[in-house]
Amino acid sequence: MGSQRRVKVLIIDDSLVSREVLRKGLARDIRLEVVGVAGDPYEAVDKIEELDPDVLTLDINMPRMDGITFLKKLMGQHPMPVVVISSSANSVFEAIESGAVDFVAKPEIHTPGDLDEFLIEVIKKIKIASVAMMKRSMPSEVSEENKPKQTLVPSREVDLIAIGASTGGTDALLTVLKTLPVTTPGIVIVQHMPPVFTRMYAERLNSQCQLQVKEAATGDVVSEGMAFIAPGDLHMKVVKEGSRYLIRCYPGEKVSGHCPSVDVLFQSVADKVARKAVGIILTGMGSDGAKGLLSMRKNGAYTFGQNKDSCVVYGMPMVAYNMGAVVRQLPLDRIGTELIRHLQN
Repeated sequence: MGSQRRVKVLIIDDSLVSREVLRKGLARDIRLEVVGVAGDPYEAVDKIEELDPDVLTLDINMPRMDGITFLKKLMGQHPMPVVVISSSANSVFEAIESGAVDFVAKPEIHTPGDLDEFLIEVIKKIKIASVAMMKRSMPSEVSEENKPKQTLVPSREVDLIAIGASTGGTDALLTVLKTLPVTTPGIVIVQHMPPVFTRMYAERLNSQCQLQVKEAATGDVVSEGMAFIAPGDLHMKVVKEGSRYLIRCYPGEKVSGHCPSVDVLFQSVADKVARKAVGIILTGMGSDGAKGLLSMRKNGAYTFGQNKDSCVVYGMPMVAYNMGAVVRQLPLDRIGTELIRHLQN
């Protein structure tokens, strides 16, 4: 996208108030141009034809046709970047599985500051969506060869696996975790996501994987067959106590633009687990996790990065790869099986 061209946005929301708030808010950014608004999906279809927007913002709960149904139809016929705006976590994950690039949680607005924070987030997500790769196919059911059949012999070489992801990561993580058997070493994960949503996301993954997945809490023991998702708004570190690895979650300033930060997690793993760790960096905008992954590699850990063609946004894995932090760069659908191969080696 040339530096001069503005991102054309179509707002789809049944609430007149919401449409106006978004229209005015997005107009503050010179890189965005709101080309139109639509009150429901039927109106949206006509506006998409007429206005050719680059990105849609989409409300989920609408009359005549809900946002998810619309999204599925749209992705089947005319795939384009969509940012969902909703307060319902379950709807949000369903929307992402149906092809939305990302979401922004609808906030409780108590002060002008709350509204500003919300609009800044929407603007950021629209800009990211405008560069997202839209050629990804719909997530399929786990194919037979990807079903975790094997039982891993507990690896003497690997105590812990650390994974970081951002935009596009909710789907990407599911793809990787679904392939792993219950004998996999403990996994710690940072996926950039707001609070509350991380717990719902962990519950969703838990229902879809053989591993037990939960939102992390201070004092959790990283153990075989368990995966821990860092809570939204808290950093997560791994600490060592005797022969065990424990999780510590704590509030703090953003690091590499995020809280939780992948760099914070990876750096703690580099320090405490060193060569007995594996690091994986998946799709996402920016550079969070790249420096931490490099520290892990320098301390002897084996590292994987997602390749460009399978990323929704090839940002974090690209920076990590370019600085020499990635031992093996692979398509998303091969990371799980190659991880198993590495653990069995």
